[in-house]
Amino acid sequence: MRGIPMLCIALMATLTAGAQHQFSRADTLRGSITPPRAWWDVTNYDLHVQVNPDDSTFSGFNTITYQVLKPDSLLQIDLQTPMIIDSVIQDKKSLSFTRDSNAWFIRLKSPQVKDKKKQLTIFYSGKPHRAKNAPWDGGIVWSRDEKGRPWIATAVQGLGASVWWPNKDTQSDEPEDMSIHVTVPGDLVDVSNGRLKKTEENPDGTHTYTWYVGNPINNYDVALNIGNYTEIKDSYSGEGGKLDLGYWVLDYNEDTAREHFKVVKPMLKCFEYWFGKYPFYKDSYKLVEVPFLGMEHQSAVAYGNKYQMGYKGTDLSGTGWGLKWDFLVIHESGHEWFGNSITSKDLADMWIHESFTNYSETLFTECAYGLKAANEYVQGIRKNIKNDEPIIAPYGVNAEGSGDMYYKGANMIHNIRQIMENDEAFRQMLRGLNKTFYHQTVTTQQIEQYMSQAVGMDLSKIFDQYLRHTTIPTLEYRFSGQQLQYRWVTDVKDFNMPVKVKLSDNGFKLIYPGRLWRSSNISLSDMKNFEVDKNFYIKVKKSL
Repeated sequence: MRGIPMLCIALMATLTAGAQHQFSRADTLRGSITPPRAWWDVTNYDLHVQVNPDDSTFSGFNTITYQVLKPDSLLQIDLQTPMIIDSVIQDKKSLSFTRDSNAWFIRLKSPQVKDKKKQLTIFYSGKPHRAKNAPWDGGIVWSRDEKGRPWIATAVQGLGASVWWPNKDTQSDEPEDMSIHVTVPGDLVDVSNGRLKKTEENPDGTHTYTWYVGNPINNYDVALNIGNYTEIKDSYSGEGGKLDLGYWVLDYNEDTAREHFKVVKPMLKCFEYWFGKYPFYKDSYKLVEVPFLGMEHQSAVAYGNKYQMGYKGTDLSGTGWGLKWDFLVIHESGHEWFGNSITSKDLADMWIHESFTNYSETLFTECAYGLKAANEYVQGIRKNIKNDEPIIAPYGVNAEGSGDMYYKGANMIHNIRQIMENDEAFRQMLRGLNKTFYHQTVTTQQIEQYMSQAVGMDLSKIFDQYLRHTTIPTLEYRFSGQQLQYRWVTDVKDFNMPVKVKLSDNGFKLIYPGRLWRSSNISLSDMKNFEVDKNFYIKVKKSL
């Protein structure tokens, strides 16, 4: 995949929303496309790892197949402390390497010929970072199930896949496919991404599980889930034909899971209606029970909501609708389209993952309970918005923006839906996004431009206000006789978002405020009935 523009390897400090964030050389090495990253493109990972629960260590090797974009002799690989690279081999030659924080620089001996493919094998070992509070403060989760048996999982979004295996740890470069070989004690099962190709019993009593991912996959999605699993098999007939479903759950939860996961088929039908074909038919759809809350691991969605409705038994919207479905099943599965199929090149653009996926909750509510319920839900989640920092973070330093990318981002999308006044056109825009950027890494600019073209309106000022500023637009209004006068007060100059208001007793109509006062005729039988459509996430202020 093409990388983001190269940024200087240097200490940098960026002032964002009044709070100063200090970024280090290590952040830049990790977050930017450095020269030792820019000249090669990953095409395949062949990962082998042995997990040892007794001492919490990992060991193994990763064979990387890559295409040479231009000749060079210095290659950057990422592997985080305290893990270490033991040796590197290419063309049967041992290579030297140096370390700078979590980046390793390998000096190549063989000619690197433009457009040719090469392989590099990296042997590594160590005790990977233990998760403190997965998935937010992630790493390796070392847990035990209700019967006291080992239960192990990876949860590394943000922290990075290089916390447990050596790779090119940037979202901008995904392999075309991948094999994952996991060796565990013989009484345990590993569930990883894609399809299980074989299980081998080794002389020392361990078992090796080989999984194959036939689609591009972002690094943080690559997952290990190790425990006493049993598989519940099912299938779904969807837009791509027969989709194999697998629910990998702890053996004592099989009956509960069979009933609880009945929501998956109507959910997939809903999401395929709105977003288009499930992106990974080749790799199947799986839910995997894990010892943490959950994560969007591609084709192996991590589920840890303990078979409850809502989010850990609560309703994030406060409306009641969020308790009618399991938040983790719906939200993390929505990421298969936004986050896994469409992936942001830079962590700074994670709103592309989270805003659309958060809105998938609203769309599922609509599929199941109707438009009124969906509108109430998306309005209800506004109480979680902090407006603390911009949603888009600084680029090139592996930084995420505000958590408002969830609830505020979803409401921004809901605003755009209202502007369109055509739900079928809105649906086709969402499906078009998934068709146009299917299995691709993207930038905010690409998504903004596509949506503007689909809507038939320049949406750039809307994106600027909601994604790059902390405040939301204020609609000021006043009455003058039989006229409504109105204007926008915003950070973005010439902000031009249309908004719906009640100008007559017949319902809402779009008006087009600008920076200066504008006016429209109003014919309400009672001026007290004037209101702004609550589906727009804005502030409303009556001017004297």
